[in-house]
Amino acid sequence: MQKDFFYQTRFGANLQSDGTTRFSLWAPSCQAVSLEIENDTPRAMARDEEGTFTLVTECPSGARYRYRVRDDLAVPDPASKSQPEGVHGPSVVTAPAEYAWQTPQWQGRPWCEAVIYELHAGLLGGFEGVRNRLDELKTLGITAIEIMPINSFGGTRNWGYDGVLPYAPTNAYGEPDDLKRLIDTAHHKGLMVILDVVYNHFGPDGNFLHDYAKDFFDHENNSTWGTGIAFAKPQVADFFIDNVLYWLMEFRFDGVRIDAASAITDHAWFGKLRERVASQVEQGRHVHLILENENNDAGLLRDGFTAQWNDDGHNVLHVMLTGETEGYYEMFAEHPTRILARVLHEGFAYQGEINPYSGKKRGMPSGDLPASKFILFLQNHDQTGNRALGERLISLASPDALHAAFALLLLSPMVPMLFMGEEWGCRSPFLFFCDFHDDLADAVREGRRKEFAKFSAFQDPEKRKTIPDPNALSTFDTSRPDREERNTLEGRIWLDRTRSLLALRQRWLAPYLTQAHSLNATVIGDKSVLARWKLDNGAILTIALNLSDHETCRISEPGKLLYSSATRRAVEELPPGSLVAGLE
Repeated sequence: MQKDFFYQTRFGANLQSDGTTRFSLWAPSCQAVSLEIENDTPRAMARDEEGTFTLVTECPSGARYRYRVRDDLAVPDPASKSQPEGVHGPSVVTAPAEYAWQTPQWQGRPWCEAVIYELHAGLLGGFEGVRNRLDELKTLGITAIEIMPINSFGGTRNWGYDGVLPYAPTNAYGEPDDLKRLIDTAHHKGLMVILDVVYNHFGPDGNFLHDYAKDFFDHENNSTWGTGIAFAKPQVADFFIDNVLYWLMEFRFDGVRIDAASAITDHAWFGKLRERVASQVEQGRHVHLILENENNDAGLLRDGFTAQWNDDGHNVLHVMLTGETEGYYEMFAEHPTRILARVLHEGFAYQGEINPYSGKKRGMPSGDLPASKFILFLQNHDQTGNRALGERLISLASPDALHAAFALLLLSPMVPMLFMGEEWGCRSPFLFFCDFHDDLADAVREGRRKEFAKFSAFQDPEKRKTIPDPNALSTFDTSRPDREERNTLEGRIWLDRTRSLLALRQRWLAPYLTQAHSLNATVIGDKSVLARWKLDNGAILTIALNLSDHETCRISEPGKLLYSSATRRAVEELPPGSLVAGLE
């Protein structure tokens, strides 16, 4: 029998078992709200004392509707499940049971098996385009894809971090059932699917919440990304917790990655989320809650959150590979080798120290946590796309040192994450792009260029004009990974390297990483570290890394050599720009 997957959200339009539809909108700034179903008479909604408007009425799936919140303003549902005409168009009542799942028995995969591949669905041809890449990713050794935000946004192209309707997959990538088909196919192939979600702000185009729910916002806690959100209010907390559960239960995502969690000022919300997820998810199913968190809040990782993106690891490796120290890389400019050793040994580099970039304390002790609590990466959408010209690391670092760092990424007990195209040494830039118009487009373009005025390479106003316009279609097209590079000699070498390293990880490491923890990590030379971890089976993994361009280090040979990135080396020597990994 086909199992239906349906999650009844507190707000939005939900089909009921008796054939009616329940509409619910939190609009505390309004005294009256009407439901306007296309080709039907407006219907008044009942208001409770907290400003929630509700109406249960006959309404079929596929019906288009809006809420009339003022005489001169009808808005889409903030909890809309489908927006076929974009964020300014009507919302659509959906029928989750109409999709016939082919993998209802899927239980996910243990976290220790995770090898993550971050991708942008729009650049890969929408949900169907991503679905067509799954076989090659599986063959490569990827076990999880992480999709950048898919919530509906203004225009037809966007990173996804300017979304305004968190429940509605953007129609630019396909229909909601196309997304389910992508996830269903991934599960059939044994791949997890993780969704990047944004709860710290709303985009500037198509967000009407200020017009009918001023209490949704907390103006005393604004962030870099916009007006603060009032997570302490139950309706707001539930709106986002329900969103997580909607993706996990109705779309069968295997996890979510919460963007910029540090901007969520109500710390109690995280505990509420974890408890609600634990109470709803089926017994035995693996579901993963991942954080991106500037606060380096190790307590959340101890309290049940699966893992955190380890920006410290990326940032210090970037400094060592490129020599760049401007912007947030300033935090890692002094003693980077020592910082890398701490990252490999304890997870976070900043564990309560003053961040010289912000002047504030950052982080908390993390050395007791297993290595799998940290997601390591050399590139992602942020650190690549936030560059003025979107250069990939392969254009900035020496080939030998990058090879060594790549081997560290894939053989470390931390969970590795690749950014789309990295597996073949992609050289296509990844730029910041959007699709705004008129004054908003001008403001975003000039704001982007002004942002880089403090960097030495762009202090000349004429030089800043060379920064691509985020709104131009060419900026989006240029950011699409060039698949022809896969067939070049360099591309084939990188693909073989990626496959080989991931095969080693799967054979020797993945089964024994659940509680793998560091024994030590020490500085052994200029840009050189030696790290050791104890795996679940009692074996000791050793990795010696030398990112120097001139200094050779002395090392002890491992009992079983897993990998050496050096083309030639003498016994017990670690040449410049190389890595040696082995087991004891």
